[in-house]
Amino acid sequence: MASSEITLEAVPSVSDIKAAEWDACANPPGDPNSLEHLDTLAPRSGSCAIAKPTYNPFVSHAFFAAAEASGSACARTGWGPRHLLARLDGEIAGVVPCYLKSHSQGEYVFDRGWADAYERAGGRYYPKLQVSVPFTPATGPRLLIRDGVDRELIGSALARGLMALCNATDASSVHVTFARESEAKLLGQHGFLQRNDQQFHWHNEGYGTFDDFLNSLNSRHRKSIKRERREAVAAGITIHRLTGADLTEEAWDAFFAFYMETGSRKWGRPYLTRKFFALIGESMSRDVMLVMAKRNGRWIAGAINFVGSDTLFGRNWGAVEHHPFLHFEVCYYQAIDFAIERGLKIVEAGAQGEHKLARGYLPQTTYSAHFIADPDLRRAIADYLKRERAYVAEVGRELTEAGPFRKAADEA
Repeated sequence: MASSEITLEAVPSVSDIKAAEWDACANPPGDPNSLEHLDTLAPRSGSCAIAKPTYNPFVSHAFFAAAEASGSACARTGWGPRHLLARLDGEIAGVVPCYLKSHSQGEYVFDRGWADAYERAGGRYYPKLQVSVPFTPATGPRLLIRDGVDRELIGSALARGLMALCNATDASSVHVTFARESEAKLLGQHGFLQRNDQQFHWHNEGYGTFDDFLNSLNSRHRKSIKRERREAVAAGITIHRLTGADLTEEAWDAFFAFYMETGSRKWGRPYLTRKFFALIGESMSRDVMLVMAKRNGRWIAGAINFVGSDTLFGRNWGAVEHHPFLHFEVCYYQAIDFAIERGLKIVEAGAQGEHKLARGYLPQTTYSAHFIADPDLRRAIADYLKRERAYVAEVGRELTEAGPFRKAADEA
């Protein structure tokens, strides 16, 4: 290893990197058969569940390729790709998915207050570098490192490379969001500031059925969920799960209409194009599960989920008809049902939403790391983050204590 040479470069498109080389870093196989034969939607079985390599669909080459080729994440939309590569003796050993950004939209870790303060003081906050999966508030690897190399060595090289890229692009900062805790700490050793936030995740405690999950809740919440599930479909609504060959263009057209209708009300301009959904339908159909609601022969609502080796990631939801509790059924209860059936350990239900707590989703700390080039701005942000971390930890403790699960006193 002493004679090995590490070189760094940034490329302007994921298409400049071979899919096999990217995926060898993003989702290291772990065994000779690995991803080529991995069926994330296969029914649960004891032996297979243990053998499955870890797989995160959001860091796959296919996902980034769809985001960029569809015009969703590109320079025109303020997401200019600057993917960082580390080569070890000429071979790609690490990748960081990175974008040069002219705004702070589509990130879900909010720094607009930092930008405003810096610009009021005469600084220029944009462009900045964003290390993330575009439009996706889901935890996953951000320093993508191939198996068989010194991970600490390559990780440190990538951290230094991000700081050098910040200087080379005249960016104000680097923001590594929804990273794994270990990655955030490694970046912290290189001067990145640590930031914590909170989401609500559901954890599978070995439930065999949805009723097993309900039985772990206190009586009030158990009855409430049963009522919500009944009322969600009371107007003659049927619920359907679509994956693989069931993801037809007709289904995507309907889902995109839901996404546009709801997204336009929430954000003004939704981030993802229709072509994005067409592309993932072609390249990631086994990693996608649509939950769709139908009434009177017409699709009326839906939610898109991505399936990892141990986690179901809930993403976008939309509807053209609004019925009581339908959102909870399509987004939360169907996700729990699916995770139990498939033996998945976790359901990540996206950003924010304390209303998820009553439905069995508990607080989970999320991690990000931030390199701020200007020393004065860095000191101010560091002070703020220290207080914010304490606040997030306290809120997490309080919400967990207020969760819907049965306590010893409930047993009586």
